[in-house]
Amino acid sequence: MAIPAELQRILALARKERASDIHVVVGLPPALRVNGQIVFIDRQAVTRKEATELCMGLLNAEQAKAFKQDWQLCLALVDPQLGRFRVALYLHAGCPEMAIRPVAEQIPAREELRLPSQVEELCRLTSGLILITGPTGSGKTTTMNFMIDLINSQRRCKIITIEDPVEYIHRPKKAIVVQQELYLDVKSFSRALVHVLRQNPDVVCIGEMRDPDTTETALVAAETGHLVIATCHTPSVVQTAERIVAIFPENKQPQIYLQLANCLQGVIAQRLVPSVTGKERYLAVELLLMNYAARRHIRERQVHLLWNVMETGSKLGMRTMDASLLELYQAGLISYESLLNYAQHPAAMRARLGRDLPAEQ
Repeated sequence: MAIPAELQRILALARKERASDIHVVVGLPPALRVNGQIVFIDRQAVTRKEATELCMGLLNAEQAKAFKQDWQLCLALVDPQLGRFRVALYLHAGCPEMAIRPVAEQIPAREELRLPSQVEELCRLTSGLILITGPTGSGKTTTMNFMIDLINSQRRCKIITIEDPVEYIHRPKKAIVVQQELYLDVKSFSRALVHVLRQNPDVVCIGEMRDPDTTETALVAAETGHLVIATCHTPSVVQTAERIVAIFPENKQPQIYLQLANCLQGVIAQRLVPSVTGKERYLAVELLLMNYAARRHIRERQVHLLWNVMETGSKLGMRTMDASLLELYQAGLISYESLLNYAQHPAAMRARLGRDLPAEQ
C-alpha cells in the first residue's frame, strides 16, 4: 500500500527527532514521543475524516476485514527511504486512530542495549522456555530480536517466528529464519503455533503469549525439545509466573504449574527509565535464571518466593528490578525520583538510601 504524503511527512519528522512513537489522535495535532515525553507537531488538529483516510488507506483487504471484526490491528509499514514502522490501529469514539513505532534499521549490540551477559547464555540453550516481559514500550521486541540475531549468528538451526507484526527482517546467517506475520501469513498465534511445530523448528519465537491455547502449546513445545522465546505484557518476574497460571481454568492450573516448573529457563523483565537529563532512557532489567529452588517454588505454587531466588542469586547473574534501578541511580544515570517511581518496593528503597546515602530533595 502507498503511504499518504501527509503521513510520510510525519514519519520523516519522527525519524529526524528520533521519536520512539507517533500518535495520530482525532482532535489533536499528530504527536511524537521523544525521550519518553509527548511533543505535538506544529500542525492543525487531525479531523475524523483525515484519521479514517490515513488509517484505512494502509490496510489490504484481509487486514481491513480483521480490523472491522476485532476493532484493533497491528501491521508493519515499510517505506524505501524511511524504513520500517509498526502500526497499531484502534477505535476511539468510533473513529480509527493509530500509534506508530519506528523500527531501528539495525539490531544494537548487547552492550548498547545494556542487557546482562547472561542473556547470551540463555540463547545457547537448545530447549525450554525463555520469557521477555514488561509494559508496552519497554524494549521487549528489541530484546527478542537481539536473541534471534545472536542464535542466527551462532547456530546451524531453523528459527521460526510468529509476529504481530514483523518488525526486524532477519537475513539467514548460519540459521534458516522463517518469519510469519499475523493476518498476512497466519490467522492466529495459537493456530499458527500448532502448524509451526510440524515444520521441524529448533527455535520458536512468539510475539506474544496472549491466550491459553498459545500458552499451552508453547509449554508443550518447550517441554519437547524446542527453545521457545516469547514476550508477555507483565511488569515483573513474579507477576509473569502468576499470570501464566491464572489464564487457565482452576482445574488445569496444577498441570500448568508443573509444566512451567519443568520447562522455564529464564525470565527477563524490562523497564525503560528516563535519564537524569531527560534526553534518553536506560534499560533496567530483572532477571531470573532457573535453578532447583526456583523450580521447587513454582512446583509448590509459591511463585512469590521467586523474588528471594533473584535476591540471593546475584553471583549467578540474577537481579531484582530494584537492584537494577539502584545500580543505575548509583552510576548517576537516573534520578532519585525515577528510582522511587519505578521501584517495586519504594519504601524499602527509600529506607535503604536513607541509611546509606542522603536522599535528594
